Amino acid sequence: MQAETQGKAAADARAVICDVLKQEALALEALRAGIESGGEAAQAWDAAVNLIDKCSGHLVVSGMGKSGLVGAKISATFSSLGIPSHFVHPADAVHGDLGAIRKSDIVMLLSYSGTTRELLDLATILRADGVKRLGLSCSDSSHLAKLCDVHIALGDLDEAGPLSLAPTTSTTATLACGDALALAVAHLRSFTASDFQRRHPGGSLGALLRPVEALIRFRPGHNLTTCTSEVPVKDALQLAATDHAGEVRHAGAVLVVDSRGGIAGVFTDGDLRRMVLDRPDDLTRPIGEVMTRDPLTILQSATVGEARQLVAEHRIDEVPVVDDSGRLVGLIDIQDLIAPRITSD
Repeated sequence: MQAETQGKAAADARAVICDVLKQEALALEALRAGIESGGEAAQAWDAAVNLIDKCSGHLVVSGMGKSGLVGAKISATFSSLGIPSHFVHPADAVHGDLGAIRKSDIVMLLSYSGTTRELLDLATILRADGVKRLGLSCSDSSHLAKLCDVHIALGDLDEAGPLSLAPTTSTTATLACGDALALAVAHLRSFTASDFQRRHPGGSLGALLRPVEALIRFRPGHNLTTCTSEVPVKDALQLAATDHAGEVRHAGAVLVVDSRGGIAGVFTDGDLRRMVLDRPDDLTRPIGEVMTRDPLTILQSATVGEARQLVAEHRIDEVPVVDDSGRLVGLIDIQDLIAPRITSD
């Protein structure tokens, strides 16, 4: 009987989970459909994007309670996309923090009900000071909407869950709207992956967006052996052994280059093992006859994420790095790409 009761409780909990996810998904779909159909909703979104895009100051975000927590995340998203932003608590604003808001700023005010007293007080002050205001609430007829220059209506939403009390659907919709606005403005400003990387130098995202050039440890003339295609394999190995005589770690491959410095082929330690086992007489042949011709390469300007994808898709351990003219710059190996500082959780 106890097992049966526990099983029913688990099933009921799963039903609640599914219902919450369904309600929140439906709310977002309704927002999307309203914009796609045109009309006043689409015009409000266009006006909001234009207002933020033309802002010469910061986008200041403000909200109370759960809306405030969502607002802090929205502000962080804008900043990460190159749009200066910070959060100001509405209660703190009227107790000395109004100095954090300038006339060139735009203030995004978040209140699903549109009746939050602290936020309405702040909106009233901002209107008197001539600061532009963008509101997000349930309806264009809310008190907050009437105090704003531009307003986005989230619609008549039921909070998710059996009790429909805790802010859930409304906060999800608010957060999604903030994400959508941030990404739309970033798109208008031609924000690129390189721009994103400059603002995220740390963490897994920043690491994956770093240029491959930053990872190159093996370079010709330093610790990467190169030769031309007519050099016998034995001589190429002797050259590599001479290069390896120092304390600096060398690459486990010989790069075969042409007269322009471009990549003609690659001869790896694995190629050597197979040759010794299967065709030992080939050691006297020109390396150009036994090398892997036209190996996959990657541009030095490519990202670490792109290099990881190349290695994973083609199951290779070394990738020659070239410049825009196809000339050899260096070599990266799989160990460079799976180091803890680059791998993501």
